Amino acid sequence: MEMKVEKSSENKEEKGKEIVLKVHIHCEGCAAKVFNCLKGFEGIEEVKTDMRGDRVIVKGQKADPLKVLERVKKKYSRNAELIFPKPKPKANDKKELQKKQENPIKVVVLKMYMHCKGCANDIKKGIGRMKGILNVEPDMKKSIVTIRGNFDPPKLVETITKQLGKYAEIVGEETNDKGNGKDIKKGKDEEIMFHYPPQYSTQHIYPTQIFSDENVFSCSIM
Repeated sequence: MEMKVEKSSENKEEKGKEIVLKVHIHCEGCAAKVFNCLKGFEGIEEVKTDMRGDRVIVKGQKADPLKVLERVKKKYSRNAELIFPKPKPKANDKKELQKKQENPIKVVVLKMYMHCKGCANDIKKGIGRMKGILNVEPDMKKSIVTIRGNFDPPKLVETITKQLGKYAEIVGEETNDKGNGKDIKKGKDEEIMFHYPPQYSTQHIYPTQIFSDENVFSCSIM
């Protein structure tokens, strides 16, 4: 009986070989797209999607993790990542890692008009498919979009305007630096500085002249 239990447990382990991918899943329609593109693919026996965790779990004894990753990138999103099992880094991969380390991850806040949840979802989905984007968080109430990834902010704004046809303006920018942790660049609303003494006449508040000695009618006011 013990031998049979061991064999069945071994078979379960072989059948339960898992491949975990990180994929941005925004809605049930996105989950269905991922499921359909992987269903019946080479060696895949089971596909599970986790919308909250943005993960796809694939089971199959003969499934190749790299082929599954390429399949998702071609059919669904280029920003898909392989979490488990981690492939061995090659010489070219090491060079790419060095380049990524040289270019720090940036967090940019964009001002974009959103009048409904559909607009917010379209913006999140459209920007999420762009090169170098890791995470997109739209805030419909404040009409801002927080974007995290490795990209050039001005070029990203141009790409959003061309591809999505929507106006975007950089409000704030934050860079994750190696040595100092975070280097924050404030937006336009936070760049206002006050000088003393005032440099311009508009910055100086003049006292009231009603009770001044130079006012002839000051006695009549009293």
